[in-house]
Amino acid sequence: MMSDLVFLAHRMPYPPDKGEKIRAYHALRHFAGRFRVHLGCLVDDREDEKHLPQLREICVSVRAVPLNRLFATARSGFGIALGGSISENYFRDVRLTSWLADTVGRFRPEGIFVFSSAMAPYAIPYASSHRVVVDMVDVDSEKWRAYGMRTQWPMNRLYAREAHKLLALERKAAKFFEHSLFVSRAERDLFHSLAPESTSRIGYYENGVDLDYFSPAHSFGNPFGGKTAIVFTGTMSYRPNVEAVEWFARRVFPRIRARHSKAEFWIVGANPASAVARLSRLPSVRVTGRVADVRPYLAHAACVVAPLFMARGVQNKILEAMAMARPVVVTSAACEALSPFARQDLLLANETEFADAVTSVLTGEHADLGRRARARVEQEHRWSRNLQFLDGLFRCDEPSAIGKEPAVSDALAPAKGYL
Repeated sequence: MMSDLVFLAHRMPYPPDKGEKIRAYHALRHFAGRFRVHLGCLVDDREDEKHLPQLREICVSVRAVPLNRLFATARSGFGIALGGSISENYFRDVRLTSWLADTVGRFRPEGIFVFSSAMAPYAIPYASSHRVVVDMVDVDSEKWRAYGMRTQWPMNRLYAREAHKLLALERKAAKFFEHSLFVSRAERDLFHSLAPESTSRIGYYENGVDLDYFSPAHSFGNPFGGKTAIVFTGTMSYRPNVEAVEWFARRVFPRIRARHSKAEFWIVGANPASAVARLSRLPSVRVTGRVADVRPYLAHAACVVAPLFMARGVQNKILEAMAMARPVVVTSAACEALSPFARQDLLLANETEFADAVTSVLTGEHADLGRRARARVEQEHRWSRNLQFLDGLFRCDEPSAIGKEPAVSDALAPAKGYL
């Protein structure tokens, strides 16, 4: 008989259509094949609630607590006055706290899997009695530090404060919990430097991509009407994405269009910020908003771009484009978390080179890049392969997998995620 496991997430991990929700969903599915999973999460998008039946199919129980953004923001402000972090107070909810206490008491789970550092306070009271693992994904405090460095007074002071407070929470979680996991070797190494006292309990496992879903074998209608499309995908309210498309549309794309009159820049993703929406006024720039399926836009893209200058962890947008066998042009920040091998199958360009790099793709100079990209993600980014690392984390009768090196050290090792 399978034992019980509690899975805590700061956002409902379905549908797996953006960022952390993709990683959370695949980890949840993996655990659901090995444990009786009890999912507790917050819901910050009421549209997601219609997908609760899909989660109940794979979980024994689901508690999805609606998150009122206005109240959560007010709670964060009150938390600041009391000396806490914005993130911790934003995602704090007494209903989820009560559910967790009841679930632990009734089912006596073998362990608790915490997704994101903001959810760590829920599980800290159980760290002395249960095996608790946190997947921080990224060193989130570094994102706030970067915001502070790129923002004017007075917001830079607020962001710097949040970076300090959140790092304290991350270090506390790493100290209390059995393991703290990250999305890449780079993020793990960064946290090593920030929390050396927890070095022996820090590991990582890399993201995957759904290779059957994101596959060039599928046939899709062309949404571009015969134009030469340069595509960016992502959640368009997320600040690094907003800054990336603004820079590309205003500084880079005009230089490309001067050489390719049929070129269009397509910004594909939900919740475009006002600054993104205004870009549609520029010649040949298209802003779609939310789309039902991103794959047609990737399948028919002449080039996919990821001109990010502030990025944490593995960018799913890059893996998905590579899986669709598209040529991808990236900045160094966008691919920092990818392996050196994967970077060989992308086109890396700095600010002054970006227009020329995209142009070289449009003129056919890198005809084999898309095929190589697909082969690379098939080799290194299968979810079934990378999630093997999670096996054993909660098996009390076996040594934990976190300190084990793979039996094979090359790219075909059975799991990537180790100290």
